[in-house]
Amino acid sequence: MTESILITGGAGFIGSFVCEELLRRGNRVRVLDSLIPQVHGDVERPPLLPQGAELIRGDVRDGDAVARALKGIDSVVHLAAEVGVGQSMYEVERYTSVNDVGTAVLFERLIDNPVRRVVTASSMSIYGEGLYENADGEPVQDAERKTLKDGQANWEPLDEQGRPLTPVATPEWKRPNLASIYALNKYVQERTTHIMAKPYGIEGVCLRLFNVYGPGQALSNPYTGVLAIFASRLLNGQQPMIFEDGEQRRDFVHVTDVARAFSDALELPQAVGETFNIGSGQDRSVTEVANALAEAMGKNDIEPEIVGKGRIGDIRHCFCDTSKAADAIGFRARKDFGEGLAELAEWVAEQTAEDRVSEARAELEKRGLVA
Repeated sequence: MTESILITGGAGFIGSFVCEELLRRGNRVRVLDSLIPQVHGDVERPPLLPQGAELIRGDVRDGDAVARALKGIDSVVHLAAEVGVGQSMYEVERYTSVNDVGTAVLFERLIDNPVRRVVTASSMSIYGEGLYENADGEPVQDAERKTLKDGQANWEPLDEQGRPLTPVATPEWKRPNLASIYALNKYVQERTTHIMAKPYGIEGVCLRLFNVYGPGQALSNPYTGVLAIFASRLLNGQQPMIFEDGEQRRDFVHVTDVARAFSDALELPQAVGETFNIGSGQDRSVTEVANALAEAMGKNDIEPEIVGKGRIGDIRHCFCDTSKAADAIGFRARKDFGEGLAELAEWVAEQTAEDRVSEARAELEKRGLVA
């Protein structure tokens, strides 16, 4: 099955790889993207965007632009979003406008320009803390850290008796625990997709992405993925900056696996009406990842800086239970992490990046968002 597919936010890091995968499968691809400077710098067409994709420069909140972009379109991949947990906590109007209002505009225009299917990008951030088990082996869905303060000895969530909780892989059935404006935005995008799709005869699917990495990330954007931030620091001879004690655990999934997941979610009938986790199924500590990237980049002499402070809205552990996506749509990550890091390091070596991480940290501290 080949279609004409619109990708909102398709000129970004993930969008460009989704474009490439959809074109490879014989589809026609149109991109609607506002090309914001924080992500793209000053460019007319990002170099990572495949030449075979048609680019319309426009804002997803502009109903006329969205309506034009939807003409002749069969299906939509909705990626357009402001991305960044920390920045969302003080750029509240901007994040809510682009992410939530933008999604509302898209679906309002879809009423008069219906498509077969919409696949919306959600985020693991909606879980807040991931799933834990208590000392009795019982699941704990709403783990919380009671305090975040400078230099605290224990960053781990505890149960009501003060006993440590054990993090386990997070499945889709875990209740959302929205710890940041960005998480709230992504949950609204999810619910808007499922609420609006069915009454208008559209098939809706949502993918909760874990930590996506790979070549093409916005290295000069200090609010992007953690691996891109670490790579930017290392490229400029600076220490990767790690909050808390560095033992927080995450799931890193390669962008080519994510692009395949979106493409499959557009095609497979069993995806309709569902929400899936998309991750690698392997968890790693943030310190482990920083050291592995330094080695891949030949920067073994630069050790990460363990800040010993927490950021409001950050969570301790969240990694991916991949079983639902594997069982329902056959999705399994294929890219080996070491191989993926080597590819990222090779690409980063050919780039220049403005290191704005300290500037971003100062913004958070000025607003009391670093404990």
